[in-house]
Amino acid sequence: MKLFTGASAPITASFILPRRTWVTVLFLVSLSALGLLSGCGSTSKKTQKETPEALYSAAREELFSGATDEAIKQYEALQSRFPFGRVAQQALLEQAFAHYRAGDKAQALDAIDRFLKQNPNHPFADYAMYLRGLVHFSGKQGITAWIAPQDPSERDPKALRDAYDAFEELTQRFPDSLYTDDARLRMSWIYNAIATHEVHVASYYYRRGAWLAAANRAQGAVRDYQEAPIAEQALYIMVKSYDNLGMATLRDDAERVLRKNFPDSQILKTGLPEAQKKWWQFWLY
Repeated sequence: MKLFTGASAPITASFILPRRTWVTVLFLVSLSALGLLSGCGSTSKKTQKETPEALYSAAREELFSGATDEAIKQYEALQSRFPFGRVAQQALLEQAFAHYRAGDKAQALDAIDRFLKQNPNHPFADYAMYLRGLVHFSGKQGITAWIAPQDPSERDPKALRDAYDAFEELTQRFPDSLYTDDARLRMSWIYNAIATHEVHVASYYYRRGAWLAAANRAQGAVRDYQEAPIAEQALYIMVKSYDNLGMATLRDDAERVLRKNFPDSQILKTGLPEAQKKWWQFWLY
């Protein structure tokens, strides 16, 4: 079993979307718009309505006024009539943002993928990749998320893994990007959240006496997320599960690793923390 090199402090779950993200988006979009809309002042109203710049301006007004659905229609109309050029590129990126704002994950990701495929070297390619991570990170959960708010570590971790991969790609391709520091923070949080999810599952099996399933799931958490603080609980589950299975050698190995890497741990005395049952989880315990 691989020894731990240390445990990184978890980032609090309250960290979702920093204020500067909105400021940055509006700032960058506004800068681009200045270039796109310059030279339109002398155009007649009739001609303006038929130009990509005018359609783009109308779409942006709808977006920033909160009429997201109408903005999306305007962006789509613009790209349908004027599919090429800088205005169409910017419109596609803002359309992706509009879908994200509306909670439409599939459409947002489709727009981002099209933008990056068509414009791999665009000045805002780093933002597009960052937005892709945000879409996965903040995926819409529907009415159940409002009725019974859920810890992200208790959700299916696929979306979190996709978010991690997107942020990681951004940090590798654009290490000096304006969005890279925030992406790294989110990657650290996601790492701990997925590790916690795996230990939640191992704990579920352990509390029901499924010792082998618990040991295997906990071992996977230790192997894949050894720097997460929750690894302490994973090792404890392994110790107790192997003990119940009569596997003394594996039990002793797991306990030795636990004591070496968490010398101040009290978990062998106190046991696992009690599961935090939600009022709506009537089937638990």
